[in-house]
Amino acid sequence: MQAWQVHENGEPSEVMRLEDIETPTPGDGQVLLKVRAANINFPDALLCRGQYQVRPPLPFTPGVEICGETEDGRRVIANPALPYGGFAEYAVADAAALLPAPDALDDAEAAALHIGYQTGWFGLHRRAGLEAGETLLVHAAAGGVGSAAVQLGKAAGATVIGVVGGAEKAAVARELGCDVVVDRRSEDVVAAVKEATGGRGADVIYDPVGGEAYTQSTKVVAFEGRIVVVGFASGTIPSPGLNHALVKNYSILGLHWGLYNTKNPKLIQHCHEQLTELATRGAIKPLVSERVPLGGAAAAVQKVADGVTTGRIAVVPSLSLENGAAA
Repeated sequence: MQAWQVHENGEPSEVMRLEDIETPTPGDGQVLLKVRAANINFPDALLCRGQYQVRPPLPFTPGVEICGETEDGRRVIANPALPYGGFAEYAVADAAALLPAPDALDDAEAAALHIGYQTGWFGLHRRAGLEAGETLLVHAAAGGVGSAAVQLGKAAGATVIGVVGGAEKAAVARELGCDVVVDRRSEDVVAAVKEATGGRGADVIYDPVGGEAYTQSTKVVAFEGRIVVVGFASGTIPSPGLNHALVKNYSILGLHWGLYNTKNPKLIQHCHEQLTELATRGAIKPLVSERVPLGGAAAAVQKVADGVTTGRIAVVPSLSLENGAAA
């Protein structure tokens, strides 16, 4: 089969190689899945760089989120078991962790429903307790992680403020349903959020960026607000001033979604049922901005690594290089 292999750590476009390798043999409790679509996540870039918390042995195939097909023809969502990741014609996954792909979504959309939306659901509902009528601020609102949080926030009845970088991403954020969009490149984020909230600030802040975005969050979080720390796409990990949290009565909540796989896997199944119901009634729909053939995976992962994408890019092995097209 064809699969992208990483033999050494570095930038995705430099270290990912498309090779012919043996189709993997599943281990105990595992299944072989035909990859129908693989969604690109920022952790795929970190895996290539050797900067992710999981470091599979070299060589490995990245791709941590897929819509696959079982031997009996079922469409499923899975997190492949590395080193046999999703940027390949076939991947391996744990049989017990397979989730049914919603009929309302195509393969690329189904592949993008899992990590970003589960992270958003756990962050907004289980960790932050977002309630209808509250104000939610989402950093990087037009990105893969942020766009999921925007849709989930709107579905929960919140007023959503989206912070983006650039006019193109601002347009995407508006299409996603943001009530207020702030372009950090041309506007003062703190002043704009305070104006939009009448000086009160945001009840819940969803931050997959870190760095300056986190600093802004501390200045615009409301009394008894909650800042959900999801990741550090900026590359800068903040050092919170806990005296400031005490003075303003706000909470700093960490979210590592992957821990629920081992700590409380039943919650992941419950969350998937909630997401499927929301997708069925059209309340959420993953924004797949581009579908690329298998041969375009390395360049696409690099685009995600460089932070120049909106929504999600999906690798669809059945597409040819000639027919790969934007969604």
